[in-house]
Amino acid sequence: MLAILKREINSFFSTSVGFLVIALFLTLNSLLLWFIPGEFNILDNGFADLSSFFIIVPWIFLFLIPAVTMKAFSEEKKMGTFELLATKPISLKNIVLGKYFGAIILIYLALIPTTIYVITISELTNNSSGWDIGSTIGSYIGLFFLILAYTAIGIFASTISKNQIVAFICSVFLCLFIFYGFDTISYFIQIPFFEINTLGMKSHFDNISRGIVDTRDLIYFMSVSVFFLILTKINLRKD
Repeated sequence: MLAILKREINSFFSTSVGFLVIALFLTLNSLLLWFIPGEFNILDNGFADLSSFFIIVPWIFLFLIPAVTMKAFSEEKKMGTFELLATKPISLKNIVLGKYFGAIILIYLALIPTTIYVITISELTNNSSGWDIGSTIGSYIGLFFLILAYTAIGIFASTISKNQIVAFICSVFLCLFIFYGFDTISYFIQIPFFEINTLGMKSHFDNISRGIVDTRDLIYFMSVSVFFLILTKINLRKD
């Protein structure tokens, strides 16, 4: 698995892909949070708070992560290199996990520089009581687990087609539906003693963002990740 992981990381940073992903992510966030006037602009809100950041990041990742993962297996299939990879003395599970964790590391690297926003907010408030540190930590934990789920979905989508654009669209659709779709459904369908929106990622992400880390929410994200990784392995085995 480590060999595949290193191969993926090298492929990201041997070209401009890795640097472009990190730069694009940071640029979009910085423009929306500090420069473009609007509801997400922290300076326009009149109070130092990072809630805007944690509202827009899941939506940016909704497109950014599929863009990173779309070539994971679709490119291998198109180039005919997956068959060669499968003949090497490495299990299919380790191939999937290597590509999965390679993409996750890239996204985590993009997320690390955003800690400067925390420092900036801290300086703006001049004291620790001016903003909710607990919810900020909880929101970052939520993002870590959201990345795990989004990436697993993206890796799975890359096995659906040899065409990277098709893989990208499938990944965006699946991530969008599982993140927000169940919230929309819950507006139209009500089931006694059961909240449909709890099937979606947004409900669990919002729970963690409040600063209360519930193991049920963490288990949910882990379950989604494992489910799509299993589907990925099944899909590859059929080819």
